[in-house]
Amino acid sequence: MADTSIGTPEQLRDPNFTPALNRAIPLGIQHVLAMFVSNVTPAIIIAGAAGFGFGSDAGAQGFPDMTYLIQMSMLFAGIATLFQTIGFGPVGARLPIVQGTSFAFIPIMVPLVAGKGVEALPALFGGVIIGGLFHALIATFIGKIRFALPPLVTGLVVTMIGLALVKVGIQYAAGGVPAINAPEYGSLLNWSAALVVIFVTLGLKFYAKGMLSVSAVVIGILVGYVYALLMGMVTFDGIATSWSRAASFAFPTPFKYGFEISIAAVVGFCLMAFVSAVETVGDVSGVTKGGAGREATEAEIQGATYADGLGSAVAGIFGGFPNTSFSQNVGLIAMTGVMSRHVVTIGAIFLIICGLIPKVGALIRTIPIEVLGGGVIVMFGMVVAAGISMLSDVNWNRRNMVIFAISLSVGLGLQLDPKAVQYLPDTLRVLMTSGLLPAATLAIVLNLILPEELSDESTDEVSGGLSGKGEGSLGN
Repeated sequence: MADTSIGTPEQLRDPNFTPALNRAIPLGIQHVLAMFVSNVTPAIIIAGAAGFGFGSDAGAQGFPDMTYLIQMSMLFAGIATLFQTIGFGPVGARLPIVQGTSFAFIPIMVPLVAGKGVEALPALFGGVIIGGLFHALIATFIGKIRFALPPLVTGLVVTMIGLALVKVGIQYAAGGVPAINAPEYGSLLNWSAALVVIFVTLGLKFYAKGMLSVSAVVIGILVGYVYALLMGMVTFDGIATSWSRAASFAFPTPFKYGFEISIAAVVGFCLMAFVSAVETVGDVSGVTKGGAGREATEAEIQGATYADGLGSAVAGIFGGFPNTSFSQNVGLIAMTGVMSRHVVTIGAIFLIICGLIPKVGALIRTIPIEVLGGGVIVMFGMVVAAGISMLSDVNWNRRNMVIFAISLSVGLGLQLDPKAVQYLPDTLRVLMTSGLLPAATLAIVLNLILPEELSDESTDEVSGGLSGKGEGSLGN
């Protein structure tokens, strides 16, 4: 419910309204807390997949590259958010939209860097930059492509993103990929730390209200961190060492890891830009409906998409990952009733400050992988749930069931058994084993070319006697 002590109902619905600083600052930090863990998690996952994260030899040097990636995640989430809230020219929705590192691109990034170390990063960031520029280009025709990405397609893609990531959560909770062959992998101690995070998060989500509920994952990880300290999984000496090794202040380095064009990276990032753009359209609409009680304008949707793409391209230059609007903050605006873009600007400045202080990244790096795993299980499970929620808007007739079935089978199957396409050229193999791109491509193409009607008899022979029970008519 909106807090009228901050302003009048008319002011609270106005994006240009600025509350008093004593109210605006905590409100802005709320937006950051709602997305903080989600924002830095991709950097930790990519570092781990590449082989310079937790459990690697880089630990002897304090994981400098992972710390830098975490730092860039915070810095450019803040800068991309400023693109949205302040804007310049056609760029930016000028709405309270919070940007952050996108989960959607993780299934594309992991095959690109898997086991290749820092040497894989030039091609990765080349893809981020070119994909970001292409994402900005999409803004010029975003209204014309929305028909090709109905809930059937977007819901499938979001579900696939979640399914691709849930394995990461389990591996982290059990001890991390480098520890898979170690005796302690999957131990009760490891799982107990993850379960503390999960139970605290669930308790706050279901039994707390307001900011406690919104920040449940952050608080859960903090409680898990304290538990890990008590159990000796992390030590004060280790924290002090990580803190002392990190600089107090540092500017980002352009092209720190170089620049390289990889066809697989460019194609992967460009194709995923379509999905990210449609997600942003949904978030912009959610913000205007929840905060101002109106539909988003064409200029706001275009501006938000421009900001998405340019924010991602600029991030890639300095070693950051693709940015997108964060859906968590749509719910936060609906909860607080405060539509002020200037409140979110304050949160963005807080993120930028954190990104310029490597010691913040160094502290985040000390979170035990098992504790992070508990938070990741919740977050990635919620991605799957969000996809299923989007699919609830689908009319589950026979035609849509067949499209979903084929796309999911091929995409998930290739994800589960990447060796099935081991003889394809490297570029195609990387794209296919993401699972996400073949599923999305199949769903889009089939949705565009298949006839609107499909009889019951057409699917009875392959449905094993099962039929959907959704809202849609199965006779269509």
